[in-house]
Amino acid sequence: MSRSGGYRPQSVSEVLARGIVALAKYIDSPRTDAQLLLSSVLGRDRAWLLAHGDSFISRPQSERFGELCEKRATGMPIAYILGTVGFYGREFVVNDKVLVPRPESEVLVDDLLRYLRGRLDPAYPKQLLTVLDVGTGSGAIACTLAAELAAVTVEGVDISLAALKVAEHNARRFNVFAKCKFRFGDLASGIGDRHFDAVVANLPYLPTGEIPKRPDPLSFEPHEALDGGPDGLALYRRLMPMLPPLLKPGALVLLEAAPPTIAGLLEIARTSFPEDEMLVVRDLAGLERYVRILVAR
Repeated sequence: MSRSGGYRPQSVSEVLARGIVALAKYIDSPRTDAQLLLSSVLGRDRAWLLAHGDSFISRPQSERFGELCEKRATGMPIAYILGTVGFYGREFVVNDKVLVPRPESEVLVDDLLRYLRGRLDPAYPKQLLTVLDVGTGSGAIACTLAAELAAVTVEGVDISLAALKVAEHNARRFNVFAKCKFRFGDLASGIGDRHFDAVVANLPYLPTGEIPKRPDPLSFEPHEALDGGPDGLALYRRLMPMLPPLLKPGALVLLEAAPPTIAGLLEIARTSFPEDEMLVVRDLAGLERYVRILVAR
């Protein structure tokens, strides 16, 4: 979209069509992304765009839309461009200091919420369940658990101070800051003698040699949130021995990883939980997504 010469008033449908054509050369979802970008510029939802295609937009709005399309054409994730991403029905703030929350993780959240609700005892209305979120990142899982279930408190740990700031912002955004404690830490070290009803971990799990380069969207995400070492499981090897002392009897452990690494993660988990119930859970696409451990002791 050229900024040179005089400006001819353009309609929503015209600008949108030009954005779709420009993005189609570089990404797989040009229509959806163009609509999201223009919605952001105009402060309107996508339904409004479709219903008001004949409405005219200003020159600054047209130019801003062009700038955003140029960013998206480089491969930059649309979540970073917009500054938010949807997860479990909420819009979380994100930036390039945190991994973009994935829809695949919502299956894990569903599982964890079912477990936590089943663990509540109606005879104890003031009962509080505790969850440890290792590698909390943007706080998407921690904040979702705290927002969905009143009887839950969450401790989120991350080695990135910048990520923890994002997590704290999201906790305030969804009014769950009092139920979420975010702290700087290396995996589950420094927890002390506290015990948890559940632990969830979504650690960096890409093998170092498989981390993509630009323009792949993953290349824009923080390297330290992707790099899982030579086989993608280095951090899980360190985490696993830390977990058994932190768990209450009957606790649940959920460990998310890349589908090709799940078999290896299962083997690692069995070294620390040899007698406990363990299975692999698939996501909505049918891919092996996380290891589920139900502690028997």
